Amino acid sequence: MNVILGIVFFILGSLAVYIFQRKKYKKMTEEDFVCEVVQKAFIREKFSDHNEHKLVRELLKSDAFVKDLSLTAKFKGMIVGYILFTKVKVGNDTLLTLAPLAVLPRFQKKGIGKSLVEKGHKIAKELGYKGIVVLGHADYYKKFGYEPASKWGIKCPIEVPDENFMAIELYPGALSNVKGTVEYPKEFGIN
Repeated sequence: MNVILGIVFFILGSLAVYIFQRKKYKKMTEEDFVCEVVQKAFIREKFSDHNEHKLVRELLKSDAFVKDLSLTAKFKGMIVGYILFTKVKVGNDTLLTLAPLAVLPRFQKKGIGKSLVEKGHKIAKELGYKGIVVLGHADYYKKFGYEPASKWGIKCPIEVPDENFMAIELYPGALSNVKGTVEYPKEFGIN
């Protein structure tokens, strides 16, 4: 009798947990899932303030937000990667900044980040943007053609190593007349 009672309680308990989790996830929006991915992706990053997920929430509501450049990667219907490009000013020109690029740790090193970057570049070019700036790991972004932004006279508003503040032209010569300090949206808190 005790065994049967134990099994019944186990089944009822498992059912209660299942229902609770299902209700919790039903209430989550795509924005919530994206922010969760971003937070988990940066949790072990040593060059991070671990607030990238909060930045994403703010940028999604900002004037700098470009809906077509907020991209997700999914595996079996679950968001496992995210990239966001937002508008920045350099002098009289509007460029983009790539921030953040996030992939869940167990899905890293599988080409998801590369795919998101390449897709973002393609869409940005189709939308008519000249170029993109990024503050990040030099070895990673060089693979996509990023070079120190100083090559074009583009400066970061904060002091960072030259090799970590990079830019890419979306078509040859696109940045040749773009010069000045990047003006990030206020949500970045770095101007």
